[in-house]
Amino acid sequence: MIRSFLTVSTGTLASRLLGFARDSMIAALLGTGAVADAFLAAFQLVNVVRRLLSEGALNAALIPAWLRVRDRDGEEAASAFAGRVLATVSAALIAISAVVALVMPLIITIIAPGFLGSSTLDLAVANARLMLPYLAFAGPVTVLMGLLNAQARFALTAFSPLLFNIALIAAIAVLLVGHPDATFAAWMLAATVGIAGLLQLLMLLSQRSANLATPLRVSFDKEMRGFFAKAIPGMIASSGPQWLMVAGAIIASATPSAVSWLYFANRLIELPLGIVGVAMGTVLVPELTRAVSSGDREAVAHAESRALELAAGLALPATLGLIVLAEPIVRLLFEHGAFGAGDSIATAHALMWLALGLPAHVMIKALSPAFFARSDTMAPLLATAKGFVVAVALAVLLGHVFGASGIAASIAAGAWSSALSLLRKGTSEFGFSVDAAARKRLPRIVLAAAAMGALLWLSADLVPAGAHGLIRSIVLGVQIAAGIAVYGLLLQTLGAASWREAAAALKRPA
Repeated sequence: MIRSFLTVSTGTLASRLLGFARDSMIAALLGTGAVADAFLAAFQLVNVVRRLLSEGALNAALIPAWLRVRDRDGEEAASAFAGRVLATVSAALIAISAVVALVMPLIITIIAPGFLGSSTLDLAVANARLMLPYLAFAGPVTVLMGLLNAQARFALTAFSPLLFNIALIAAIAVLLVGHPDATFAAWMLAATVGIAGLLQLLMLLSQRSANLATPLRVSFDKEMRGFFAKAIPGMIASSGPQWLMVAGAIIASATPSAVSWLYFANRLIELPLGIVGVAMGTVLVPELTRAVSSGDREAVAHAESRALELAAGLALPATLGLIVLAEPIVRLLFEHGAFGAGDSIATAHALMWLALGLPAHVMIKALSPAFFARSDTMAPLLATAKGFVVAVALAVLLGHVFGASGIAASIAAGAWSSALSLLRKGTSEFGFSVDAAARKRLPRIVLAAAAMGALLWLSADLVPAGAHGLIRSIVLGVQIAAGIAVYGLLLQTLGAASWREAAAALKRPA
């Protein structure tokens, strides 16, 4: 399981790093302001769709259903079931895209009411419509990725999202060289989003993954209706962090540049969240489904315990690092071109508050597969809805008083509300299985992360404010490397991890 986790997290890390390069270039190209707010509001909508459909979300329903059909009726029946899912999802999304294009002004008004009555609304609508072709390609991409994950073929699904960012980076590079008008640049970039989705689909088809779903047939029979009744709640629940950001963007749209500040801050949160969360959703669901179906309590306990250890071991140091080093990280990544020093400070403050919610987001990703493996997608959905309501209610109050930072704090509070709700529900219904090894390691992981955070805090002011950018970059790199080294050493010393045993385990045959 850990080998598969590393495969997925490595692919996600590569995609997120390219995403940082992409967003740094977007910041340099568009800066902040009306054009950037309009583009990023539309792009936020696309990102929600990406999370709804991909990055492990559809695994919540597709993998358990496909495995049950295969185990009960054989490979041919499973392929036919997948073919119906693939054709039906594709047809439905094409129809939905056409309807969404017509009502896009209403959708943008809902997600960004602050744009109403300004030219920003028209810009956002135009950008969103240009991005819509991505929706039609994302459906078949997601189904094919889910089928590969169900067969434990994680490498292709982990690395295929790289094409999305590569296509956008190439487009931005051309636009930066050409120095076009900002509005025209945003339109060209929006049009590239659909092309990026097509490239990802072609890559999966080139690997003959479509052979897993034949014959193709659109169907809304009882089996398909049952599948979608479970898939839709699971997809919404799996994209909880994006729904919380949408809630924040709704409130932030009334404040100039706040949508941009929150967007760029959230991009930094999505790096550790993607590395841990996407891998959790991709690897844990098939692992737990097999264990729950066979009644193997020991296997369930092992999977859940290792998931919690990995979640805590990666999320806690990332949270502390992002809080302590928020400003130098934001300056290094985004303070270029039209993105100024004031934008860096506002984005860093938002990042510090968003980071407080990172452990909660990761906890949700670690707990949700236990429900998905039992074909329960409603409990995670209700937890996500509760967090959304909490985030909106607090953002209305705190956003008015503290601006983007108050909205970021509200998003973090919403994440903790969802996580605690899910924990209570799971504990009362079936109890989460945590073995003796996890009970021993988890407090030591917390102690090691706290010590690393203290080290970073003590070294945070080493660089003078007016230092050259290269010097700031070198010092920041040294701080991060030292923090990682100290954290790894403390994990080994405290007995929370054995790097020699981990390396030996990864070399064993699967």
